Amino acid sequence: MSLKSLASIENWPVPTAAAGVVRADGTVLGTHGPTGHRFPLASVTKPLAAYAVLVACEEGAVELDEPAGPDGATVRHLLAHTSGLAFDEHRVTSAPGERRLYSNAGFEQLGDHVEKATEIPFAEYARQAVLEPLGMTSTSLEGSPAKDGVSTVDDLLRFAAEVQAPRLLDPRTVAAAMTVQYPGTKGVLPGYGHQNPNDWGLGFEIRDGKSPHWTGASSSPRAFGHFGQSGTFLWIDPDAGAACVALTDRAFGPWAVEAWPSFTDGVLAELRG
Repeated sequence: MSLKSLASIENWPVPTAAAGVVRADGTVLGTHGPTGHRFPLASVTKPLAAYAVLVACEEGAVELDEPAGPDGATVRHLLAHTSGLAFDEHRVTSAPGERRLYSNAGFEQLGDHVEKATEIPFAEYARQAVLEPLGMTSTSLEGSPAKDGVSTVDDLLRFAAEVQAPRLLDPRTVAAAMTVQYPGTKGVLPGYGHQNPNDWGLGFEIRDGKSPHWTGASSSPRAFGHFGQSGTFLWIDPDAGAACVALTDRAFGPWAVEAWPSFTDGVLAELRG
C-alpha cells in the first residue's frame, strides 16, 4: 500500500519536504520526498527527549514525582509544561500545576536533571536509551533537549512505531505519556492561541477538543504528538492505528496552519478508505 495522499506535500510552499506513515508493527504504509534528509526538528525534539526521560524513570535514575526544576516542581511538572517556568527563560511565572505554560526552559532543566542523575550528558543518554536501540542512526539531540534535535522521516517513523507498540518502555508508561496530566489546566498552544483546557501528557501534546489545531478535523480526540517551529510535525492517532511524520525546511507560519489539517484529513481518509 502506498498512500497517495502523502504526495500533496508537493503543493506546500516549502523548499524541501518529506513525509511518511507507519503502523504500530513498523509497517511503513507510504512515504514521499527525501525521507533520509536530515531536518532540524525544533520542538519535535521534545517527544524524543521525553522518551529518554521516561527510560531514565524506568531505570530508576529519576522518578516522575521527585523534585526537579523550580521550587515545588517535579519531573512530571516539567514534562507536562506545568512547572511554572517561562517559555524561553529560566524564570518562574506561576506556581507548579497552576497553568500550562509551554516551556523550552523546562525541557532544558529536565535534560540537566537527568544528566546529573545519570552522570551522562543528556544527548548521549538519549542516544544510548532511545536512538541506538531503535536504529535511529541519523538522529542527534545535541544542544537543547527542547528544540535542537535533527532527524529524518525514516528515523522518526521508527520512533512513531515504538510509541505505538513500546519495546523500550513498559506500555503502561507510554499510556501515561498519552494521558492528560493535570486535567483542566488552561494555557496557550504556541501558534494556536489560548486553549481551555490545554491538554498535555508527558512530553506529548494531546489533541482532545482543541480548536484551532494543527492536526485534522477528522483526527481522533485521542491523537497526540508534537509540532515544531521549523515546519515539522509528528502525530499518532490510536483510533486510526497509525502515525504520520512530516518534515520541512520552512519555518512554521500561516502556510502550515492552512496546509497541515487538510493534509492530515487526506491521510486519515485514505487510511479509513
